[in-house]
Amino acid sequence: MLHSINQPQNAVHTAYLLDNIQQIKSVKVFSKEKTYILEQYQKNQCKSFCFNRLTHIEWLCIETIDNKQTPEQQLQQWRLAGYAQYQCAANEKIETLQIVDYCENKQAAYAFVEGLLLSHYHYDKHKSKAKTLNNTGLQDVFVVSKYLSSKDCSNLQSITDTVHWCRDLVNEPHNFQSAVQFAESLSAMAKTLSVKVEVLDKKRIETLRMGGLLGVNKGSVNPPTFTVLEYKPKVAKNKKPIVLVGKGLVFDTGGINIKTGDYMEDMKHDMAGGATVAATLFAIARLKLNIHVVALIPATDNRPNGNAMVPGDVITMSNGKTVEVVNTDAEGRLILADALHYAKRYQPELVIDAATLTGAASRITGKYAIVAMQQHAERAMQQLIKSGWNTYERIVELPLWDDYAGDIKSPVADIKNSGSGTAGAITAGKFLTEFIDYPYIHLDIAGVAFVKSKDDYHYHGKQATGFGVRLLIDFMAHFLV
Repeated sequence: MLHSINQPQNAVHTAYLLDNIQQIKSVKVFSKEKTYILEQYQKNQCKSFCFNRLTHIEWLCIETIDNKQTPEQQLQQWRLAGYAQYQCAANEKIETLQIVDYCENKQAAYAFVEGLLLSHYHYDKHKSKAKTLNNTGLQDVFVVSKYLSSKDCSNLQSITDTVHWCRDLVNEPHNFQSAVQFAESLSAMAKTLSVKVEVLDKKRIETLRMGGLLGVNKGSVNPPTFTVLEYKPKVAKNKKPIVLVGKGLVFDTGGINIKTGDYMEDMKHDMAGGATVAATLFAIARLKLNIHVVALIPATDNRPNGNAMVPGDVITMSNGKTVEVVNTDAEGRLILADALHYAKRYQPELVIDAATLTGAASRITGKYAIVAMQQHAERAMQQLIKSGWNTYERIVELPLWDDYAGDIKSPVADIKNSGSGTAGAITAGKFLTEFIDYPYIHLDIAGVAFVKSKDDYHYHGKQATGFGVRLLIDFMAHFLV
């Protein structure tokens, strides 16, 4: 747990934060140690020092202001310093850590603690001898900073806890997370907050004629679900809701166009978009932001049994458009399309979807940024880009020019579900615009949602990252100001 306190405690493991080397004068270390620190800093620009006091350990974290860096880059350095500090605490099996802030930068301590808390994550639920976070590792963090209030600490705890919850969902194996089980997890979290939840079953989905969701589900032995979450405070800033739509593909084999090689290995994470938008809405509820938000999460798996869709099939979507399915592995856009049409009933101010949609997006940005597109939402996109820098969950915008519409024309249906092979991320976005009539932003999180690596991607960790949750929370907090 994170706590704000007024005065440093004695004989406690402590990290001192400095953004000016002269601040060393305020730190209670021996004079010879100060001399050593100054010498090493001047010679080597050394940023970190550690002193073992027998009863406790003290660290000095120095991130001096670099005029060559933007303010956003400087804060990212503090998040990375928080990640490094967590590694030190974990190696020493420390349960209680104190952070003392001497920085002139008012946001430095927040960023440092954010990096520390985001790093404090493990997924070992299915290990037979799991050492969970409940009984090992860092338990309490105390912060002494004139810039970080108790409310700031509470809010930061809520945000990072929700990011971890998102990561848990994305890391969960498919044999523990069918579409029904996914919806149950969302419902359980909603019931702990002031969030209205409704789960549409297969019969309701059929009534709504959601041909995309039903079509993808044809190959599955498990039914689809469509979860509707709504957070509506008594006094909301927005008269019309912001609607978030998340892809809930709980496992993707590719269908009849089955994935080859190791491309299927991590496809349990193909519901990361759904987890991201749900986590964002739940964080907004926890923070009690005065924003009316709805989240729509269509969910199914994509399997190749005897009834599965095949290339060349034509399906009818909930808005009446017909789609030629030329590739059954381009299934995410089919279930999103039905959800985007469903969003019209809210007459939304803005709709944002999040989906691990295309390999093309991950090839553009890798694990470093989200690929985004917008239609009639220029102001919102500019704020989203700014929020990307604020949280360092950055955005790369691609165009949705009409030129790309020709790539999804079909000779037998209104449109087809995949383009010619070039500009795959854009043609996927262009397909989705066939189902909207409101300001719209599409986020392709394929490159950032799940990182397959032996080493940590700093505070994002391994596998599920929760990338996008902090971005959307920051966006929500600033867009309606």
